[in-house]
Amino acid sequence: MTDQPMQTALDLAASALFITSPNPRVGCVLVGADGQVIGQGHTQRAGGPHAEIMALRDAAARGHSTSGATAYVTLEPCAHQGRTGPCCDALAAAGVAKVVAAITDPNPLVAGMGFARLRAAGVEVVVCAPEDGAEASRELNIGFFSRMVRKQPWVRLKAAMSLDGATALPDGSSQWITGEAARADGHQWRARACAILTGVGTVLADDPALDVRYVETPRQPRLVVLDSQLRTPPQARIFAAAREVLIYTNSRDTAGQAALEAAGATVIQLPTQAPQMAGCKTRIDLGALMQDLGAREVNELHVEAGGILNGALLQAGLVDECLLYLAPKLVGQGLPAFGGMALQRLAQAAALDIRSIQSVGADLRVLARIQGHGLF
Repeated sequence: MTDQPMQTALDLAASALFITSPNPRVGCVLVGADGQVIGQGHTQRAGGPHAEIMALRDAAARGHSTSGATAYVTLEPCAHQGRTGPCCDALAAAGVAKVVAAITDPNPLVAGMGFARLRAAGVEVVVCAPEDGAEASRELNIGFFSRMVRKQPWVRLKAAMSLDGATALPDGSSQWITGEAARADGHQWRARACAILTGVGTVLADDPALDVRYVETPRQPRLVVLDSQLRTPPQARIFAAAREVLIYTNSRDTAGQAALEAAGATVIQLPTQAPQMAGCKTRIDLGALMQDLGAREVNELHVEAGGILNGALLQAGLVDECLLYLAPKLVGQGLPAFGGMALQRLAQAAALDIRSIQSVGADLRVLARIQGHGLF
């Protein structure tokens, strides 16, 4: 069972869900020698103070000495000079006697070096077992772990559909299959992501904003559009929000690129992948897309696309988790959520581990992980 200070630190980390990207969500609680909490905090926006610094500042503001204190922190204190200074040095300089950390930082620039520097400074270090906070911290930062270990984001595919798997009528009508509560819940998942991925087909068919509107958030995730032929209209609603828009293509249409760049987009060239997908002559290399997004510090990638791109990502093994909203409706003939999959054998189907099933208004939310994913 997780100690109360560590649970409080985890709760603090969770409260930073929408703000820290691309940094991990981290919480810190300082406990004095008498067992009382003397300071606490969580990591701020990128470039701002980390959790340990916020906790030290909180203790100082309360008039508490941190000499001999124990720091409970949900991730190994950093040991490198990035946007901010090393937190391990700050804790040692503050006279902290013991650090209890939920898990080792997977960042190669840290990865045990924070612990080593603390111990060299005479600070006792304890690293938690999985059930004592390690697994909870890892899950909270699954995208950060993915980027550090695999060099690509954690891909969460969201789809809203009828119980018989249709996302829209044959003519594309889809507003609204699910209810308002499910749509608001989906915006919570958008808000925690570093970026939202869609395909140009969705942009052309629905002209969606694909921003966060139903929940308060201090930042809008970047938008990523897969557009092999540069068909995205410069006047599309995706450009209305204050955020970065990345358009990935393999087109050499310089005029089209210039028009999109004038609208505020960053156009990125990627190679073509073989074999070609049915109905698409110039399929972009999806693996190269994920590697490039990882290099651009995307931790969690939230996919809201049509069935062709959904299926292609699944068939390529690039989806880690599915976020499915099931409406209590039967549509019959309609557009399938994963129409881009072209399986030859049932054994090729994407096998899922159900993580949770929850009612959201009149709909069901199913969170399921692709079997074997997350084991890095």
